[in-house]
Amino acid sequence: MKRISTKIISVVLCVGILFGGASYAAYAEDNDGLTVKRVSCCFNGDSQTSRGFCWFTLDKCDSDVQVVKTADYNGSFDNAKTYSDGSCEKIRKQYSHKVTVSDLEPGTAYTYRVGDASADVWSKAGTFVTDDGDNEFSFITIADVQASSDENFAKASETMKGAMATCPDAEFMVNLGDFVNDNTNDEWDWYFKNFEFANMNLTFAPVAGNHDGNITNKFNINVFQSMFNLSNPDTNSCTNGVNGFYYSFDYGNAHFVVLNTNDMYPMTQSQRNWFVNDVKKSDADWNIVLMHRASYSEGKNINKPDTIIMREVLLPLFDELDIDLVYAGHDHVYYRSYQVENDKVVDDVTYVTENYNGEEVTFAVNPRGTVHILPSTAGTKRYGLNEDAIDPIDECAAFKMSTRDMGGCFTTTTIDNDKLIVKSYLVDDETQEITLIDQYAIKKDMGQNKAEESNLPTSTVVNAIPTAIDLVVDVAIMLVKYLFVLVPQLIFG
Repeated sequence: MKRISTKIISVVLCVGILFGGASYAAYAEDNDGLTVKRVSCCFNGDSQTSRGFCWFTLDKCDSDVQVVKTADYNGSFDNAKTYSDGSCEKIRKQYSHKVTVSDLEPGTAYTYRVGDASADVWSKAGTFVTDDGDNEFSFITIADVQASSDENFAKASETMKGAMATCPDAEFMVNLGDFVNDNTNDEWDWYFKNFEFANMNLTFAPVAGNHDGNITNKFNINVFQSMFNLSNPDTNSCTNGVNGFYYSFDYGNAHFVVLNTNDMYPMTQSQRNWFVNDVKKSDADWNIVLMHRASYSEGKNINKPDTIIMREVLLPLFDELDIDLVYAGHDHVYYRSYQVENDKVVDDVTYVTENYNGEEVTFAVNPRGTVHILPSTAGTKRYGLNEDAIDPIDECAAFKMSTRDMGGCFTTTTIDNDKLIVKSYLVDDETQEITLIDQYAIKKDMGQNKAEESNLPTSTVVNAIPTAIDLVVDVAIMLVKYLFVLVPQLIFG
């Protein structure tokens, strides 16, 4: 049902543009302040029954969403259900609208539009598919669009077009952060305009980057939170949302944790405790972390103090929580680690080659440790490899490359019950030709993860002193690493 519905979405969307878009065009001229922009449909609550919609207008107005099953959509929303229990908040001289829908049916394709019902001003028609829980699905991951001009956002969007053409059955997408460069209203408008074809037709899992609303980056607080309708899983922490957002969701037999690496120096004890509590209470077969700053990378930022501190904080947690896969961005190069545990390569991994969907795929079988992937950048700002990355980054690299002067990069991830397959692609700048550059797969026994009770405190107030102590300790460890690891490494090669 789900896969068949996905294939007809593009046809239905074309009909929607012809018919449903008519009312939008008719009213936009007279109601410019109500014109809908920056539309997104995000994970918010149960992925089988709920979605969070967000959009912007220049003027304050009502916040309404109309949703209809794609199978029943004929270009008109006359038989759609309208949801109006939302919010409208002013931020940077514009209005952010949010409506959450939580009575959807699993495994169903939907068509929707957002806007102001009283003024009859609507967006174009968008689509999404709910999770049917069948443990077989695919998703797309990109990172670091980070453009500063309409032209460069348009170039970056070619990477996403290549991703959707390569993986037409993708049910959602992940952006690993740094959507924009200087966090201006113009840049956010350019991003959403150029990526509208994707943002409005795939459920979105956004990750906060340091350019997207960080206290340490031009004091852009609460900006990322205003762009997307995400549920706050930790109401005890007053910092969640200020400089990014952390949250989690389940899809099929996988549990996804989105970390906020802007919440650093070091990452607050509140977020770390929430991370532990969240993963331990899940019994999903696969545990996947999505974050912006990378723990393993050979980019220019890997030797910076914040990254070294973050590695000290997060790597032990990845080991403790049996995280299978970590996707990260920030460094604008491609990097895939071996299976790593305790910051070392796991040297006893067993591999088996099998035929999967008509091709030979080599799987790591029940491997210990975690694989870290940094899918370069979907945008045009690309970096060279950092040959001086702090030990043991280089020895943990299974594959690395700079995509400078080559093209944008994306990955596709397929989970099929006991199998996880990652493929990484490059989209040529000149020809838009798509080339497979890397592949990795894992196969493991199902039903091994058991839910546990974990109630570590997540209150910002309760964790204020532990966070301050951690800051002193982790900064001291960072200085020791600089003096006794990185500096000798640079001097003696």
